[in-house]
Amino acid sequence: MTTVYEQVSEGVIAVDTEYVRPRMDASHLIVEGGRAAFVDAGTSFSVPNLLKALAAQDLEVEDVDYLILTHIHLDHAGGAGQLAAALPRARVVMHPRGAAHMIDPTILIAATKAVYGEARFTLEYGEIIPIPQERVDVAEDGQRIQLGRRTLEFVHTPGHALHHLCVVDRERGDVFAGDTFGVSYRELDTAAGEFIFPTTTPTQFDPDQLHASIDRILAFKPKSIYLTHYSRVGQPDKLGQDLHTDIDAFVGMARGVPEGPERVEVLGARMFDYLSARLARQGGTADLAQRHAIMDGDVSLNAAGLVAWLSRRKA
Repeated sequence: MTTVYEQVSEGVIAVDTEYVRPRMDASHLIVEGGRAAFVDAGTSFSVPNLLKALAAQDLEVEDVDYLILTHIHLDHAGGAGQLAAALPRARVVMHPRGAAHMIDPTILIAATKAVYGEARFTLEYGEIIPIPQERVDVAEDGQRIQLGRRTLEFVHTPGHALHHLCVVDRERGDVFAGDTFGVSYRELDTAAGEFIFPTTTPTQFDPDQLHASIDRILAFKPKSIYLTHYSRVGQPDKLGQDLHTDIDAFVGMARGVPEGPERVEVLGARMFDYLSARLARQGGTADLAQRHAIMDGDVSLNAAGLVAWLSRRKA
């Protein structure tokens, strides 16, 4: 990828938000008949990349009708306030559970700092700007909007987060899945196809909900699925089965780790070994250092999310 954006299918541009490392986190720009919509916004530091991708399509900021947030975790929604301010006509669309926290992000900021710490928050997310209430639209389950000739349907998909929705392009059979359909980094692609694994991060992971949401996505028979980590994948049925298998394996591992101060660390190590072995079976060639560099952040958060889920079940 020689620029921060690339066309990944007809009318869909993946924009590297440059969160943490190259090609870790994507926003998607949908272009149809001279109108446009962004799906997810990255962080406050991502906005220049998004506007650069828009200009590269010979579009003006007034040509953007929608900024759609799949969920309000700040690696995908932290820049929404700044981006909305730059897009004067765009309606900001999100799950009903997320709207209040983007209009007044005080609680969201505090919760994110509790997970990542003050220093990392400042480094990775920058300033979070509220979105004016009059700019916000909540998307009910099954609601549809038009973008040119495209019909976009919003589908509520809890499991990764209660405030998560996916966007289904009804005409093209594609789904913008946020984090519900896992993470799949292009550096881990193999001759057998993409390598994928679930996101079980704090604070609202629920395995039963995530299983159901994955099945709901697959029921649309998508040809392609666009992930925030990272962009377009094919083979939805095969990848969906991998996700189902991994969710059950992760839950089993979590239940098998004794309680104690090192529980998250121990679980993370077991998850990394499990994923490394699965990648090797699929023909992955990344060496140990590369696998750690690519997967460690997700594995650590996944382990914390599983432990948090177990703690909620005990409460």
